Amino acid sequence: MSDMKKILVIDDEPDMVTWLTTIFEDNGYTTISAGSGAEGFSKAKEEKPDLITLDVSMDQESGLKALRNLQETPDTAGIPIIMVTGVSPDIKRFITRNKKVEMPAAFMEKPVDPEELVKTAKGLIG
Repeated sequence: MSDMKKILVIDDEPDMVTWLTTIFEDNGYTTISAGSGAEGFSKAKEEKPDLITLDVSMDQESGLKALRNLQETPDTAGIPIIMVTGVSPDIKRFITRNKKVEMPAAFMEKPVDPEELVKTAKGLIG
């Protein structure tokens, strides 16, 4: 099943990782996960996923720093990213004003609607 699309889930909450990976796997995707922005960046370079979900608020390294690293690195710059956040919608304005990062492919606010998440993923990677 090498034609299965691979999704990297980056979140420091183990329950959220389990929940997101279950949703994706139940819908025919392969998943890998990382518990921090730094680990996620490393796995993205190594695994070359088709899509990344990225939490904004994490203890070790913010999702925004990971977003910038992913966007600035040639090996990962083309991977669509869905920001998954429990942070207020003000984060969109912050990213818009911040010249160091570009808007991710999509935003999903926690609690994430599973149907909307799958619909968004399918729209980005099939």
